[in-house]
Amino acid sequence: MRTPKTPPPFQNIIAEKDGADRFSKIWMALKAIPPASTKYFHWDNLRFRTPPGGLTHEEWWCGLKFERMGASRNVPLKDKTGKHFVFNIPDLVTELLHQIDRDGGTLIQIPEPVTNPAERDRYLMRSLIEEAITSSQLEGAVTTREVAKKMLADGRAPRDRSERMILNNFLTMRHIIEVKDEPLTPELVLNIHRRVSEHALDTPDAAGRLRRVDEPVDVSDNYGRVFHVPPDASELPERLAVMCDFANGKAPAYFIHPVVRAVILHFWLAYDHPFVDGNGRTARALFYWQMLHGGYWLFEFVSISQIIRKSAVAYGTAFLHTETDDNDLTYFLIHQADVVRQALLELHAYVARKSKEMRTGMTVLNAVPDLNHRQIALLAHALRHANARYDIAGHAMRQGVVYQTARADLLNLAARHFLEQRKSGRTFVFISPADLEQRLRTTGH
Repeated sequence: MRTPKTPPPFQNIIAEKDGADRFSKIWMALKAIPPASTKYFHWDNLRFRTPPGGLTHEEWWCGLKFERMGASRNVPLKDKTGKHFVFNIPDLVTELLHQIDRDGGTLIQIPEPVTNPAERDRYLMRSLIEEAITSSQLEGAVTTREVAKKMLADGRAPRDRSERMILNNFLTMRHIIEVKDEPLTPELVLNIHRRVSEHALDTPDAAGRLRRVDEPVDVSDNYGRVFHVPPDASELPERLAVMCDFANGKAPAYFIHPVVRAVILHFWLAYDHPFVDGNGRTARALFYWQMLHGGYWLFEFVSISQIIRKSAVAYGTAFLHTETDDNDLTYFLIHQADVVRQALLELHAYVARKSKEMRTGMTVLNAVPDLNHRQIALLAHALRHANARYDIAGHAMRQGVVYQTARADLLNLAARHFLEQRKSGRTFVFISPADLEQRLRTTGH
């Protein structure tokens, strides 16, 4: 990642002696551009594009800045000089917000399996595991997805820091769902940080507390290039209190769309960087809290980190575009709103795919008497994965039930010869037989 070019001082054009005439020319050229073709370019992108109406790049930038300033709104977040951050809602953001409202749990187009109590726990567990893994990988965790998923599914204790980060994220996301209706307080923010970072920091006592003045931090790459230096640690308690007021809707004194508020909260925590480490994971956890707090309940099942990880450079660039262009949060808002849209599309596609698979398996399973929804979910998976291995702890984790209930499920399936029970060390494993479909059909008839 590189630091974007800083925009030129657009006010210089107006200050020149022919500034009024030049500005009139700029304004007429901009008015001739069809609104649908207008994108929210940063100077770093705009300088490589052809200006409209014979303008210079500097004139084009000057006109865009005046348009944006006239429509921008302040938020309580301030930079290190005391200047407010601002945002706009251009047409492309309005469209993204509509798509998120439509697909994100506030309107009616919700995947049926997610609303079905018998299925929702399975989808919830899948999303929690996915978000825990990818959010940790964004912060440097190196464990493979397969190993991490097995650790979480089996309930195994983490073996190293990477696995600890993933387990912490998983448990924190479950906690976020539990506290989504509570107001955000500094204590809750510190508690969330403690949960994501405990036993995973170079400074063990830094979990759950703000960084001190003798603990300078910055955002830099492996080559030592510094991209961001956060506010001084002495300001953090006050800044944290203001951030919580913003998250709770106490400020500012005008309506902010819940998704916009969640994105700004994400940026805010990352900008202030109030902790020695674990800021990114905490920022994304707060985004989830804000979305769930705002009524977007489907976000229990959505993973944004898997989308961010696919374009990690664009994620970082969105932060830098904001900081290098007069604290304009619109760049980060556009990026994150699109991330949210993509994450929702991925969820809907996943649910549709799994629903189709389930319907195929249900034709056989519905004919089998006395199966509960957990056993049906496991057998539906087993029908597609011959020789798959299941154990009691993993089944309990995936279905969100206690060990005894999971044990009863699997022993019952083994007794009915739908799974083959074997001993592995001190525990039992259960194997899906290659002829499972035939066994189910025979029983069903």
